Amino acid sequence: MGEDPEFRGFSKQTVAFFRHLKKNNDRAWFEAHRDVYEAEVMAPARAFITAIGARLKTVTPKIVAIPKVNKSIFRIHRDARFSLDPSPYKTNLGLYFWEGEGGRMEGSGFYFHLEPPDLMVGGGMYMFSDKKLLRYRKAVVDKKLGAELAAIVREMAKVPGLALGGQHYKRVPAGFDPGHPNAPLLLHNGLCAGMETAIPEEFYSPRLVEYCFERYRPMVPLHKWLVKAVG
Repeated sequence: MGEDPEFRGFSKQTVAFFRHLKKNNDRAWFEAHRDVYEAEVMAPARAFITAIGARLKTVTPKIVAIPKVNKSIFRIHRDARFSLDPSPYKTNLGLYFWEGEGGRMEGSGFYFHLEPPDLMVGGGMYMFSDKKLLRYRKAVVDKKLGAELAAIVREMAKVPGLALGGQHYKRVPAGFDPGHPNAPLLLHNGLCAGMETAIPEEFYSPRLVEYCFERYRPMVPLHKWLVKAVG
């Protein structure tokens, strides 16, 4: 297949493909439009992964960005075995760039999600494994690590449009002090930040790389904290 070409932006056809797929979510339609999927979704996605991966490495050198399905590209096929929705395809493009020696979803990273009419970028860990959840909780109440995290969360709260996610529990877990200054962070089973907007004009040009990088930048301290404290 050779090297991926330079990223030049996604196209109007990229967006149109997902809009039409939402209305025609069946194998016959998808196979009839597979050439559009390959040319207008997969090809620019691979080029984007290479470009944003290189950009992210300037601030977090061990980031993993591999322009392949089941690596940085999420499969478009849905697992409908245990779902009431029989639709065979996802109507979004999901990309992930992660850090750590484990599998793709085991480490903190940066996420890109196109689902017309919106684009979302995020960073952190969507959900902790049981082992990492305990490690996270201990770090939250650790004097040094907890203070670092609180400062990071305060700084992210100043960024317009950036929301903290991952809160799941209604009560502080047993064995932890509900009166601890970081108690709200103990209600999380994941810790991530995200920013969702209408698809910007940059989406259709090489400027999308810098657009995303500038929005990932305030998430970098959270990512580095998670890599250090949770693994």
